[in-house]
Amino acid sequence: MNTSGRLTQQTEKLRKQGIKTLVPFLTAGYPDEKSFMKIMEAAAAAGCSLVEIGIPFSDPVADGPIIQASSQQVLAQGMTLKRTLELASATKKEHGLTVILMGYLNPILKMGAENFSLACGKAQVAGVIIPDLPPEESAKFRQLLASNGCDLVDLMAPTTTDERLAVNTQKASGFLYLVSTSGVTGTSTASGSELGNYVSRVRKITPMPLYVGFGISTPQQAATVATVADGAIVGSALIRTIDQAGKNAIAAATEFLSEMNQAMTSRKDTSL
Repeated sequence: MNTSGRLTQQTEKLRKQGIKTLVPFLTAGYPDEKSFMKIMEAAAAAGCSLVEIGIPFSDPVADGPIIQASSQQVLAQGMTLKRTLELASATKKEHGLTVILMGYLNPILKMGAENFSLACGKAQVAGVIIPDLPPEESAKFRQLLASNGCDLVDLMAPTTTDERLAVNTQKASGFLYLVSTSGVTGTSTASGSELGNYVSRVRKITPMPLYVGFGISTPQQAATVATVADGAIVGSALIRTIDQAGKNAIAAATEFLSEMNQAMTSRKDTSL
């Protein structure tokens, strides 16, 4: 396991401190740039140390309708990959948050893998998630990102076999992203027992920090994740909260993230 990247350093530090991590996901510039930065500030105030920023794309195949709609909205406002990187840099500088970018291959290849990796290094991006990049074809990206202090985060599904897990985690770094259920983001998460069995199976294969995403939407679910894994990633539920709150989006996002993070910390409710 690579131990040199910024994300690896941060997740290992959090694990040694016994901190169960809530990772908010928000599409870059959503619902607008000013509000986006205020929500990043709210995430830091709520106790989050990592955030995942989505690179908007017209065909986000792994994302459910809520995140897809947010992507379309910011694209219509003129959001670009270049501007996303600038917002990522500002998030790190202004709020001290460790930034993970999540994006699809098309816009990254359009910028160029080397240029993108260099830009990530300049922006102090800690990790990158590319859902449509197969592990077997990730060597070039992994090397380029690593040379700029950035980790390529691998996703694993419940259907991934032990044999494939063992192979694909050999060069993994940062953390392992465990997709809780088959399907797109925003769908129901696995039940408590299913999730526990899934995480336990992966822990037998790799010592990496394990973060669970897809379908985490309530404090109870976040608390359950905290009992078995190292972190929980929440995206669709946060964007839904922002969208429904309208003019009160900042306050609603702050309250939502505070409640989710408190549940992760207390871990009192373990039922899904």
